Amino acid sequence: MEHRDRRSVTQAYRFALDLTSAQQRAVLAHAGAARVAHNWALARVKAVMDQRAAERTYGIGEADLTRTQGWSLPALRRAWNAAKGDVAPWWTGCSKEAFNTGLDALARALKNWSDSRLSKRAGRPVGFPRFKSRRRSTPSVRFTTGAIRVEPDRKHVVLPRLGRLKLHESARKLARRLEAGTARVVSATVRRDGGRWYVSFTCAVERVGRMPARPGATVGVDLGVKYLAVLSTGELQPNPRYLDAAARRLRRLGRHASRRIGPDRRTGRRASKRWERARAQLGRAHARVANLRRDGLHKLTTRLAREYGTIVVEDLNVSGMLRNRRLARHIADAGFAELRRQLAYKTSWNGGRLAVADRWYPSSKTCSGCGAVKTKLALSERTYTCTICGLVLDRDANAARNLAALAVTVAGSGPETRNGRGADRKTPLAVPVAVKRQPGTATAGKTGTVPPQGRTSNHVLTYAT
Repeated sequence: MEHRDRRSVTQAYRFALDLTSAQQRAVLAHAGAARVAHNWALARVKAVMDQRAAERTYGIGEADLTRTQGWSLPALRRAWNAAKGDVAPWWTGCSKEAFNTGLDALARALKNWSDSRLSKRAGRPVGFPRFKSRRRSTPSVRFTTGAIRVEPDRKHVVLPRLGRLKLHESARKLARRLEAGTARVVSATVRRDGGRWYVSFTCAVERVGRMPARPGATVGVDLGVKYLAVLSTGELQPNPRYLDAAARRLRRLGRHASRRIGPDRRTGRRASKRWERARAQLGRAHARVANLRRDGLHKLTTRLAREYGTIVVEDLNVSGMLRNRRLARHIADAGFAELRRQLAYKTSWNGGRLAVADRWYPSSKTCSGCGAVKTKLALSERTYTCTICGLVLDRDANAARNLAALAVTVAGSGPETRNGRGADRKTPLAVPVAVKRQPGTATAGKTGTVPPQGRTSNHVLTYAT
């Protein structure tokens, strides 16, 4: 047998749970313990920060200010262990991992806020952590130590203090790896999502190196709203629009819940049981839409990663696209960011390469036949017509072919070559992105035309002279 390289990756296995009423109360108690530890530590950090700020206004020197409270997980854990007897006398009824879950979440949030203030963290500014509400926060608890295992029948799992929990589905995929010694459980997280309880096992998995079915083939993927993905091979992946399909039911359930008596923070009014049931129905409907979208994206990205050696996508400004109030809901329903995230790790697992075109690369404005670049192209123009070579092609198909032709110029050594703003490298200036065709210019002596089957590894675009 041919020797294959193995690589260690972090992979999660998620299974639905069938909990009894007593087990649900136990899990909720652990999630509540995590929330109590998080809120207590956050209140302590805020109190120390406010006290030091007030002392500075009194003219007290820095050396004489109130002692700071550490933000790291060990520091927060030491403070909690010293005060848990007074804050939570019932702490012995829950696992220590429950309190560690809340403290770890706060330590990460404080670090992200601090790094964002000091410009050490990329992306949008991160705000100061907020207190967790029993109603608005998602119940979750994570276990990193203790007895965490899958039972031999593969229909039950064992977690610390929670005991033996029944699975809604078989855990054979994880059990086979654990029995073969190619996976090791790092942590287990129990979480409620859409009215159902799930357990997620984060594992260190040794994956055997694989090769795509067509390692030398390149495919360009143009994402859109009309079609979720248009491939340079001419394949059209329809956009299922799960949110639009469920919009009527969601509106009906929303009206149903609005007619019930909900909670009121100003008066302290508690929600009625009928409101709770209506809210749960609405949550399950939204969870079903999210599950359908996730399932469709997984099937598409898995097929692409297993078939093509090189996949080229665009670096889309999704956050900016969501500011368009006419298209925001459709763009969010498509899941562009999730599709790219899945392609990034699946191409690495399958031995392929993901290339990301520069955000400003005019894939839609460039002619895939002669390389001419249009100055303007309205969004309403769904058919690309080249005035130089006379090419008439669907707008998205033309963009996908240009992305496939760009694979040579963005070749990198890693599984994902990023070329957007602030990325590792940008699209080289040797492609038509840097030159606009002026009126009166002629076509080049040699033009590259993208083959219809996506085999564009040797395709080179040339300039007009």
